[in-house]
Amino acid sequence: MLPRLLRPRGSGAANAPGSFTPVRPWAHPARRRGRLVGMVALGAAALVLVASCAGPGPAGGEAQPAQEPPELAKFYDQQLAWGPCADYAPTSTVADAFTDPQLDCTRVTVPQDYAQPDGETMEIALLRKKATGNKVGSLFVDPGGPGGSGTAFAAQQIPTWSTTPLGDRFDVIGFDPRGTGASRPAIQCLTDQEADQEREKDFTDPSPAGVAAAEANAEQYADRCTERTGADVLANVGTRDVAKDMDVMRAAVGDQKMTYAGFSYGTELGTAYAEAFPQNVRALLLDGAIDPTQTTIESSVSQNAGFQLAFDNFAKDCTSRPNCPLGTDPGQATRAFQTIMQQLIDKPVPVGDGRTLNFTDAQTGVSTALYVSEYWPILQQGISEVANGQGRILKILADTYHERDEQGRYSNMLQAFQAISCVNQPPVTDPAEVRELAERSDQAAPFRSTGRAPVAAKDPCAFWPVPPTSEPHVPNVQGLPPALVVSVTGDPATPYQAGVDLAEQLGGSLLKVNGEQHTAALQGDPCIDKLAIDYLVDLKLPPEDAECTLPST
Repeated sequence: MLPRLLRPRGSGAANAPGSFTPVRPWAHPARRRGRLVGMVALGAAALVLVASCAGPGPAGGEAQPAQEPPELAKFYDQQLAWGPCADYAPTSTVADAFTDPQLDCTRVTVPQDYAQPDGETMEIALLRKKATGNKVGSLFVDPGGPGGSGTAFAAQQIPTWSTTPLGDRFDVIGFDPRGTGASRPAIQCLTDQEADQEREKDFTDPSPAGVAAAEANAEQYADRCTERTGADVLANVGTRDVAKDMDVMRAAVGDQKMTYAGFSYGTELGTAYAEAFPQNVRALLLDGAIDPTQTTIESSVSQNAGFQLAFDNFAKDCTSRPNCPLGTDPGQATRAFQTIMQQLIDKPVPVGDGRTLNFTDAQTGVSTALYVSEYWPILQQGISEVANGQGRILKILADTYHERDEQGRYSNMLQAFQAISCVNQPPVTDPAEVRELAERSDQAAPFRSTGRAPVAAKDPCAFWPVPPTSEPHVPNVQGLPPALVVSVTGDPATPYQAGVDLAEQLGGSLLKVNGEQHTAALQGDPCIDKLAIDYLVDLKLPPEDAECTLPST
């Protein structure tokens, strides 16, 4: 099992067989804040989790009608039947948000395979809050993943956004990309019981026998996905196809041009849409950018380095505070952390209900807390618990990451992550490249090391039943109106430089944000939000040297 983070557009999935110490790379952290905000009693203490150069032409060339493929007319021209949203909630933890009477939901029918428009179809779930004022159009939003529910994201964010010009000027629409959330058919690989069992497994043995066991488990995972979802569905769940779905959605809601805000992996969807339909774009806000030119190895190593930077910044903060379990010297914090965490490899700690916290789940919890600097105080408590033979805090964080509710039910988010990742980029199958990936990732993020050699095992994508539908490349976006790319200097999951590169590749504008978190736009910071909203509403780009600074923890 590879000691590395999960990779978008590549092989691997959080805690799936053959993966290790996972971090969902590209999901907007605010998507989970509804679940994280609250008090969780932990003995005498309370756990507070706060998740939390040329200007564009008029309306992106609004005078020119959108171009729509005639062979897809029955999809582009479909009439939508909107209704209540209660049955669309992907998990029980967000169900209340879907009961808001101001929201309505529907499903858009799209071809399963765009090369065969008369064949099988899929249904894409949409959630909408109508504009309250002088409507510009629709604002489509996606939180990332891949596998994240855009309907859940929108349902939770809309109460906040409704107090801004976004709620006044746009129908805000969240969507669940094909195979995810309330869209149909859903990607299904594991039962809830199997998901629990996978998290209890240990794949830290770097010996040939350990590698063989990890690869056998990875192959079993791929086989289960194929059997339960179908190879025909798995072949068509990639970013290539979601971008085409987005254009059908645009037309189905009556918009001539696409206005879109994508976060994390959602930036990859925005980039793919820009390539496929540059003439249909009005505005693209892309926050937490993915560089489409990076290979699986490059993106994985870059992300591991990003999380090491986030850990180092956390360690500086922790070692300056009383009772830091990592000591008082930030230079020794990684080693102190390794000593505390590596004991879990041989001795997982019980956390109640017959469950334990093992090394992999503990690292998942830690990495979840590194997404946003507001998590740092609770992360300090969680590491202290492990040092004292306990693990409930990190288990709660890991459950949050896995979208496991209190009844032990999982959403399909991580299963969708796996399936989508496997068709978004060629898998790593050559043994030399598998070892290179394992070793470079381990070197980039030593805080996550097992203390043993890296496990150079192939992951499920090496056994996937269908070929990838995308590969790394420089996007061709001739005729695209200027996009706005937001990039945070201390973003662990999508490092800052990727935003710089994507803005250049798209011929767009870059908004630099100084801070320590994954994504930043439309989350309440007045500097960032004003610039982002001015762009979305009025197509006004920030000044060339614009930058904002997030408040420190």
